[in-house]
Amino acid sequence: MPNARDLQPLEVPPGTRALDVLPALRRALDGAGPALLPVAADAPEEAQRLATALSGPLNPGEDAQDDPTALVIATSGSTGAPKGVLLPASSLRASAEATHRRLGGAGHWLLAMPAHHVAGVQVLVRALLAGTRPHAVDTSNGFRPDAFAEAARPLLAADGPHYTALVPTQLSRLIADGGAGLTALREFDAVLLGGAATPPALLADARERGVRATTTYGMSETAGGCVYDGVPLDVARVDVEGDLGPIRLAGPMLARGYRNRPDAEVFAGGWFRTGDLGRFDDGKLEVLGRADDVIITGGEKVAPLPVERVLTEQPGVREACVLGVDDAEWGQAVVAAIVPDPAAEPDVDALRAAVRARLGAAAAPKRITLLDELPLRGPGKPDRRALAAQLTC
Repeated sequence: MPNARDLQPLEVPPGTRALDVLPALRRALDGAGPALLPVAADAPEEAQRLATALSGPLNPGEDAQDDPTALVIATSGSTGAPKGVLLPASSLRASAEATHRRLGGAGHWLLAMPAHHVAGVQVLVRALLAGTRPHAVDTSNGFRPDAFAEAARPLLAADGPHYTALVPTQLSRLIADGGAGLTALREFDAVLLGGAATPPALLADARERGVRATTTYGMSETAGGCVYDGVPLDVARVDVEGDLGPIRLAGPMLARGYRNRPDAEVFAGGWFRTGDLGRFDDGKLEVLGRADDVIITGGEKVAPLPVERVLTEQPGVREACVLGVDDAEWGQAVVAAIVPDPAAEPDVDALRAAVRARLGAAAAPKRITLLDELPLRGPGKPDRRALAAQLTC
């Protein structure tokens, strides 16, 4: 391009005030004005850190006159170092339009998660492209089922399909409350679940209660979810290297690359190498977690996600996170943090036995700790580093 365009921070307020960014977001999608770096308005120190690391004139290769970079989404990935994912307008549109085709048409969207993350901002992008007015949940006192119900009420009164997107923790809270929030949730034509893996037991419970839940798999580098219920969107291609290998994704929803990293090897040949392990099961993609989360214990490799799935299927378990901690005897020991059902705590020995029976002795947690809640990062992923520090204190 003749002159380098600027990447400027866009402060995104929490809750209902997130809708204030819609005009700026529309200009970015139209290629008018600067590219935008969404940052959380209620976390000024983190916002400043990201702005210092990522804002400024875009470099050659980070923009294109015929397809301008609209957003740069900051993500720490699994390393903690800030990376800026360069998303051109075409990628955001391709993702949003493919989502509408999968769900049954453009509709009305309720924002229930932070809009400085890709899952939240895509809710707003979809609404803009649909020509509908989004609504947002008041999160000034955290995510509350009654606030969800209140925000959903006017949106559900509008004609046309109604959609929202949640992280599994939010779904769990709505189901546990069982009140007006769950009643409202049942009225949505689709509820997208992302940000973290959805426990199978939670998904089954939601569907049994009449929630039209759809699991999604994707990341900032794919402009959000691009695999729904194990099946790629019509614009996405999925490849697994070997029988159980890293997942690769391709399609027009892919990011342009990373800010200030023109030679990032994960973007090569039109594919994005995710670093997640997966396999195809009956034609559907099954995601088994991050390759760098695999635990090597006593010479055996244990993927945490299958262990978490077994644990969350057991009575008394609401949430689970499994990780490896340093151990003098085993190299790494498999440990689990469990958020129990307040009404009936699980039997720890029974949990170990269930994992051992399904996945083998190596996968059975050496230690199980009960917590009131899991530490989270981003839109709703368990913070494994914070949890590891907590469990090794």
